[in-house]
Amino acid sequence: MRRLRAFATAGILLAGLASAALPARAGGDGHGAPAADAHGGGGGGHGGGGGHGEPPKPIEPLPVAPRGLPVELVRTLQLLQDRIARGSTQAHLAQRQLLGHIEQRLLALEPETWAAPENLRAAVVFALSGGGPALLRRMIETGKLPEADSALVVGSLAYLEGREREARTLLGRYDPRTQPPGLAGQLALTQAAVTVREAPRKAIELLDLARLLAPGTLVEEGALRREIFIHAQGGDAKRFEVLSIQYLRRFRRSVYAGNFRQRFATALTRLDFDSDRSRVAQLERMLDEIEPSERRDLYLLVARAGLEQGRRETATFAAERALSLAGPDSEAAARGRLYRAAALIVAEGRYEEGLDALRGVDRAGLAPADLALLDAALSTARQIRGGAPPPPAAEPPSARRQIPEAASITRAQEALARVDRMIDRTDDP
Repeated sequence: MRRLRAFATAGILLAGLASAALPARAGGDGHGAPAADAHGGGGGGHGGGGGHGEPPKPIEPLPVAPRGLPVELVRTLQLLQDRIARGSTQAHLAQRQLLGHIEQRLLALEPETWAAPENLRAAVVFALSGGGPALLRRMIETGKLPEADSALVVGSLAYLEGREREARTLLGRYDPRTQPPGLAGQLALTQAAVTVREAPRKAIELLDLARLLAPGTLVEEGALRREIFIHAQGGDAKRFEVLSIQYLRRFRRSVYAGNFRQRFATALTRLDFDSDRSRVAQLERMLDEIEPSERRDLYLLVARAGLEQGRRETATFAAERALSLAGPDSEAAARGRLYRAAALIVAEGRYEEGLDALRGVDRAGLAPADLALLDAALSTARQIRGGAPPPPAAEPPSARRQIPEAASITRAQEALARVDRMIDRTDDP
């Protein structure tokens, strides 16, 4: 049923676009009458009393050049993808069927179709928007490409086939600001993707341009999401904060927001909440943009990521914030207590508090990955106290030595590193 609804969504969009392209009838069937009556009908009109004045002339539609099939089909795809950016899961499900349908229609067209620049650009947009390389390969094989635009097709194909340097050279010949609206933002986004390794600052400029050229679209959503993490990797905390707030305000319903939240949580663990308390306010400013339930889940993601990366202060802070937003008997509360306790066992002077909290965690409310974390944390707590497991049987008894009790935070941090490795193994598919 979900697949049927998805295909129906794509069909409705196609039908709606086709009907919108039909010229409006000026009159003769009742649809144009209200506008005419408002100006020339009824008593007291300028054309004479009793409605006997000369009827107004019908308004001629503005001349609009007919668009080819590739342009119409790709515009339909873009409309569907813009709904994905706004959070439509039905549009996301429909996308695969629509991509397949469009590819079949475009592959069946005559080679001469691609001699028209608008059709060629539509084909490039289709390929870069998820359509894949098959159509571009067919177009190159026909030998009918205009020389002025052949580099656009070949460069886009190079990008899709992973030939980054070639794609950067060929696509770099085109200024997105001079391209038609349907292509401009997508081209800037692609240029950023093949530039980011060599020139991150240039990639940021291109992503800014993509957002400017395609506001409110899936292109803008993707450009904003990528730019945030370039700033995170580069350590630009201010731009990271500003753009993250913008994303959380405008695109938190996006179908791809789940991917954003995971990476966002990982990026946040780079912030040192213990040595720089001003960053606590920074994080809270970002997360205050979303509803409490989503804020709670993000804090849990940050806490878990903090544990995995050995960021004890971050994990403790985020877990406590999550607990303040969770019901006392909820699954979220159980996770928050676990993450907080796992961080406390390696905090100087808080080992006993952390161990007691670990023992009080309700196992019934935890997912398998969190159960593995709980067991790993309890095992590490025993090692910190001094109850290390016995050595291998092949080792002579005289060589056996019990691990002494850890009295310093350095030993505790080493124990946390072991927990992290155990967590990594449990998270592997």
